[in-house]
Amino acid sequence: MRLAINLSNHVMTTTTTTRLARSHRLVTAVSTTHAPPKPTQRAIRIGKQWREYQGLHNWEGLLDPLDDALRSEILRYGKFVEAAYTAFDFDPASPTYATSLHSKHSLLANSGFPDSGYRVTRHLHATSSVDLPAWVDRAPTWLSKQSSWIGYVAVSTDETEIARLGRRDIVIAYRGTVTCLEWLENVRTGLTCVDHGWPMVASGFWSLYTTRAREMASLREEVREEVRRLLSVYKDEPISVTVTGHSLGAALGVLTAYDVVREFGVLTTVVSFGGPRVGNERFGRELERGGGRVLRIVNTQDVITKVPGFVIEGGREGWVTKWLSETGWVYAEVGRELRLSSSDSPREDVRAGNVATCHDLGVYLHLVNSFMSSRCPIRATAEQTNLDFLNLFARYRQRTRTPVA
Repeated sequence: MRLAINLSNHVMTTTTTTRLARSHRLVTAVSTTHAPPKPTQRAIRIGKQWREYQGLHNWEGLLDPLDDALRSEILRYGKFVEAAYTAFDFDPASPTYATSLHSKHSLLANSGFPDSGYRVTRHLHATSSVDLPAWVDRAPTWLSKQSSWIGYVAVSTDETEIARLGRRDIVIAYRGTVTCLEWLENVRTGLTCVDHGWPMVASGFWSLYTTRAREMASLREEVREEVRRLLSVYKDEPISVTVTGHSLGAALGVLTAYDVVREFGVLTTVVSFGGPRVGNERFGRELERGGGRVLRIVNTQDVITKVPGFVIEGGREGWVTKWLSETGWVYAEVGRELRLSSSDSPREDVRAGNVATCHDLGVYLHLVNSFMSSRCPIRATAEQTNLDFLNLFARYRQRTRTPVA
């Protein structure tokens, strides 16, 4: 039995944490003054094939080589995640820190995605259950903020876009880790049960998904309420639920899909960028059995996709496997994987990227736009078509040369 054991699973160094947090702050800071990059792919008509592209058959024949229509859809859902970052108030000195900078009606337009064909219908919030000492009440907001804006729900409303997609689409988009308490939840990686029959997930992610604040519903309650409302409004139409997120947002997206398929029985697809592991093998089986599909976009050089816990490869049975499972540290990879690599990028600045840049959402979109197949990783036109995706990334690299205090 071969074990894939990651020594960095349970402890993230302060240096790495700072770099990753800084990456998100800088990308957002640039985004607020420059329009986010726009995909260069022309939107391709999906029509009656929409269930295939939502993963009904686990994207068989669409990933290697990467189907152009699927590429276009992945990049499009990446834009919803970019909007979640752009709309977030990163300024710890601001009285509106950790909230959305924009109302539902203006969020997409003010976050670089005015032509999405979707309308935001609800803001979403995540709350940490980490117990804080009494003195934290006197601490700065950036240290003690327990609830924060994590993303939004949107629904397709443009008739041309609905016709192109072949159905009405509900999107749930999540940003990645920002606040101090979110970082603390990230390192709570012991598995906890979420249902009967031993489906188990990382306790920190589950906490952020299910914890209520004094005057605020949990993220799970907000999602359920809004999805239930939208399914009722559009009950006579073909409809899909697509959850997309980056990093922590990708993990929350998988939990959301698990919850939605069990609560509503509707085809729910996750488009995950740079997501960590979320749960055990039983959790993954229950998710797929209920109608959930997960497409994990992974950068080989991104350490976040290799944590937490470890994976027992080969699916072997035995007392060792049983004992390890009982420790609460045996995870499983959920869904299908689209594996990319910074080392295959046509750009030297991407190939030379550090831990933070390999995890950057802009780099992920650049790699998706570049990828052709495992035998021929880079498309001939990749160098030209990737310029838009890397405008933010290039400015970020330039600014991070200055040390941060």
